[in-house]
Amino acid sequence: MNSAAGEIANAFVNARRNWKVLSEYPGVRPTDLAQAYAVQDHAISIWDRPIGGWKVGKINPPASDDLGADRLIGPAFADAIRQETENVADFPIFSGGFAAMEAEFMLRLAPREGPLPDDREQAMDWVDEVRIGLEVASSPYAAINVDGPCVTVSDHGNNAGLLIGRAVARADWSRLDDITVTLDIDGEEQGRATTATMLDGPFGAVSFLLRNLTERGIEPQAGWWVSSGAITGVHEIAAGQHAVARFEGLGEVAARVVSGDTA
Repeated sequence: MNSAAGEIANAFVNARRNWKVLSEYPGVRPTDLAQAYAVQDHAISIWDRPIGGWKVGKINPPASDDLGADRLIGPAFADAIRQETENVADFPIFSGGFAAMEAEFMLRLAPREGPLPDDREQAMDWVDEVRIGLEVASSPYAAINVDGPCVTVSDHGNNAGLLIGRAVARADWSRLDDITVTLDIDGEEQGRATTATMLDGPFGAVSFLLRNLTERGIEPQAGWWVSSGAITGVHEIAAGQHAVARFEGLGEVAARVVSGDTA
């Protein structure tokens, strides 16, 4: 890792620790994924904060062709992963930075011995639980998505928390593509879709994650949650707003966001 990557990582970690907004990118933007993950790895190493899972996001063309990858990942810290209760969960975001909500299936890793999975069926064997949920995407840098995937990777993959909802029966895992998902913010529908629009779906996200972690020398841990990708889109949200994701036939999950500097 070069000193420039370390300086960028330090700036993002300090901003996230103190809920401070960054008006500009804190250095020279990474131009490839190797540079971007070097920043992410350094940020993880200097922040004494246990990882409880990983978010997986899609890289759209033409960036996916240029970068040689159609997905990206970022850490989800254990203290920002919450189980749904009867009370609506509050998640802090960076007001003045970037903030969005995403409806996602959450898959819990159960690593196995042997080769990494190559397809959806094999990936199912590396998972012991599937749940409905929400990813809270938020960054101190407002242009994180505008600046492209390498910048997104460099700031923790733009993750700020996961909400884990009710379980999906094992018999339903093979039909996730048939389940219509909607996301509302303050009662207004923002998006509607199924996982059929998501490359090779939630289990494909698991396969990608496992390969990425292995290439970076990170050993997958049992119990880590995989936020498998936005189903209905990435829907921007502001402090005080309320999001509800509905999964047809499975239930719904809801969260409210609050400003991190007042949380």
